[in-house]
Amino acid sequence: MSVRELVVLGTASQVPTRHRNHNGYLLRWDGEGILFDPGEGTQRQMLRAGAAAHDLNRLCVTHFHGDHCLGLAGVIQRINLDQVPHQVTAHYPASGQRFFDRLRYATAYRETVGVTEVPVAADGVLAVTPSYTLEARRLSHPVESYGYRLTEPDGRRMLPDRLAAHGIKGPDVGVLQREGRLGGVTLEEVSEVRRGQRFAFVMDTRLCAGVHALAEGCDLLVIESTFLDEDERLAVEHGHLTAGQAGTVARDAGVRHLVLTHFSQRYSEPEEFERQARAAGFEGELTVAYDLQRVAVPKRR
Repeated sequence: MSVRELVVLGTASQVPTRHRNHNGYLLRWDGEGILFDPGEGTQRQMLRAGAAAHDLNRLCVTHFHGDHCLGLAGVIQRINLDQVPHQVTAHYPASGQRFFDRLRYATAYRETVGVTEVPVAADGVLAVTPSYTLEARRLSHPVESYGYRLTEPDGRRMLPDRLAAHGIKGPDVGVLQREGRLGGVTLEEVSEVRRGQRFAFVMDTRLCAGVHALAEGCDLLVIESTFLDEDERLAVEHGHLTAGQAGTVARDAGVRHLVLTHFSQRYSEPEEFERQARAAGFEGELTVAYDLQRVAVPKRR
């Protein structure tokens, strides 16, 4: 049975706290695992969450500030130690190649797995698989930063009443789905478009075109809300979003489930992030993330 869920490994901005580890987010998407922004301590958080190196197929780094990438060294070495048998691909800003190299070879170890490097140099598609298309969009931060978006291909939903009206049943349904036509009946006549699911990961950034493009129509949007609205000046200065800005983005993009994360240590009341996102007009499902939480991708409508 396919699983599509976000496993939250860490939610702290800049420095860890007693209750929040540095960043780390594992997206389970059918049989694949995509690890976003593995900060310091990610390997141990994976253990606590029941995730293994064998679960990882892609590593996606938004930018090379330490709270988003210092865990890469341990994760890559663990991939090698456990001799992961499948290809692991790493995406990260091309301008930070020197940082990726330093993290990948931070210490001596036996390299048994060839991590495939596919750096990001511009907006666009990074990978196309049968299950999803992965693309990146430039964000606005003091260092080059990219957000990521997964889009499942659209499919078709069979309509039982129309099938029955044409007398199509049993194995003939499969034939029609594979070939697109059965006798004089086309697939379009007895089915409707089933929109593919959409997921986006938006970290350190000010409001910009990339944020809105990534969020558009998402079923699940994971987005930073480092600051509360009263500290918007600090957010703009340091290249971050407020809770209200994140809520506004999700509202305007038609997001179904909004996950707020990447919280500054200056705040002790996480419910205030939800209140401000709601005040901005977002009415969908909303989660203020905490470490080791699991968030399911919403079921298709």
